[in-house]
Amino acid sequence: MCGRFFIGQPPEVYRAAYGYPETPNFPGRFNVAPTQPVPVVLAERGARHFRLMRWGLWPSWLKDPNGFPVLFNARIESAGEKPAFRGALRYRRCVFLADGFYEWRREGTGRQALKQPFAVRRADGAPMALAGLWEPWLGADGSEVDTAAIVTCSANGTLSAIHERMPAILAPGTVDAWLDPAIDAAEAARLCRPCPDEWLRLDPVDERVNSTRHDDPALIEPVGRGRAAPAGPAAAVQGELF
Repeated sequence: MCGRFFIGQPPEVYRAAYGYPETPNFPGRFNVAPTQPVPVVLAERGARHFRLMRWGLWPSWLKDPNGFPVLFNARIESAGEKPAFRGALRYRRCVFLADGFYEWRREGTGRQALKQPFAVRRADGAPMALAGLWEPWLGADGSEVDTAAIVTCSANGTLSAIHERMPAILAPGTVDAWLDPAIDAAEAARLCRPCPDEWLRLDPVDERVNSTRHDDPALIEPVGRGRAAPAGPAAAVQGELF
């Protein structure tokens, strides 16, 4: 599951990493949440392009988004069968620009249980290529909204210490194939697998990240190093709806 992420490096870093021609100048964001605008990379006419989209996919067949669930994650194991994601997996794949994401580990039981947030980022500091699906949505009034969801897969050994799921993090050499609509859905889905354990670093961070009112660089700074995530199976698992 991936319900929050962060984008902290200068825009030039992402442009160099993904090779799109646009020169967006967007500020760092350290607590990105569903329904907010998010930057993604997609392929059109054989070239990569930058685009802002709504985080929370609206299927093209959706008549009225009011009351519709926020589809911010898409499980890769079932995306090819779900009406909301099937077309996007086949024709409209993207990559979310990110440096990392947040996950929470439950500590304790009952009413006294606490959820410790962790920032998960690449150990080498490189941008984290989160696999995504996108759909253009056209309203009855002619309004157009590009929408997207992050693809998730089973957690690797590192993440299993705090959760059973994780976003699908693409290897640099697989980004082209993921974005290429000539690659069929089944082959593309095979690219979305748990990344190697050594790619990731987990740091406990301040509980201020629990509120979307907070959005500043201090959110991704490690705190309480003695509370680092343990090895082994997840102590507790949060649910994932989609």
